[in-house]
Amino acid sequence: MEDFRRMAIFAAVVERGSMSAAARQLDMTPSAVSQHIRQLEQEAGLTLLHRSTRQLTLTDAGQRFYIQCAAMCEAASRARAELAAEHQRPSGELRLAAPAGFTQHAAPALGRWLAVHPELRLRLLMDDAPIDLIQARVDLALRFGNLQDSSWVARHLGRSATVLCASPHWITAHSSTPRHPGELAQLPWLEMSRSDDAQADFLWRQQGTAQEYRLQVRPLMVSNHRSAVQQFCEAGLGLALLSAHDVAASLKAGSLVRLLPDWDMGMLDIWAVTASRDSLPAKVREAIEVLREYFAQLEGMQN
Repeated sequence: MEDFRRMAIFAAVVERGSMSAAARQLDMTPSAVSQHIRQLEQEAGLTLLHRSTRQLTLTDAGQRFYIQCAAMCEAASRARAELAAEHQRPSGELRLAAPAGFTQHAAPALGRWLAVHPELRLRLLMDDAPIDLIQARVDLALRFGNLQDSSWVARHLGRSATVLCASPHWITAHSSTPRHPGELAQLPWLEMSRSDDAQADFLWRQQGTAQEYRLQVRPLMVSNHRSAVQQFCEAGLGLALLSAHDVAASLKAGSLVRLLPDWDMGMLDIWAVTASRDSLPAKVREAIEVLREYFAQLEGMQN
């Protein structure tokens, strides 16, 4: 590293035309600058500068050496400019990790933002299993639900109501609509889980009365893929607890029906997770705000 510093000092001397002028630019003393130049010459075993009381002139070796030193300084300047640009405007590649259920939201959430930043590229890593941000070189990860303790930094993006759903076909086949959680225990359930334990345990509260009801069921189908559970539910295979922001379109289209709307079935928190808190590049800072604004406008979301 000291060699690089001496090369930069040498380039400054040549460009400024004197050691005193270079010293002023570099905030050094002329004697310190002269010492660095002598050290370069001693290590090279060559004279790089002819010195006189009026001027400095390059030797042939010094001229060739200066060209490489100037190129090094220019590359360093470009590198600093690249870092500054990265901090000031979105550019480069954004590596975003998200659960597979985010697939339907990715383009609506990020498409317009990406379109106005042509220097920005998106690499979207979709996986319901949590990804190690450092190992996968992830800039930003979306997490849903309760966060496990970790060294990552989490920013809250919003929360989505959990709603009980079934398909119209399922309701017709069962000839009735449940009115109370106590009617659900023996019905076919579809559940999102990463655990090998097939039993699901729910605690619900009735809005207005604060009555509580605990329900334990053994699901007919379990998946670690949230959208797969929704697809099975829409196909009429059973009941499922789903996130309101994911099923809003299906509820409007009539492919799903919400059951027990007067019961509070919990909330799903949504988080933006990064490996560090400080000095985030512009692409990450803006992506967090774009996602926050997107989720805020979705039906079923709360701040």
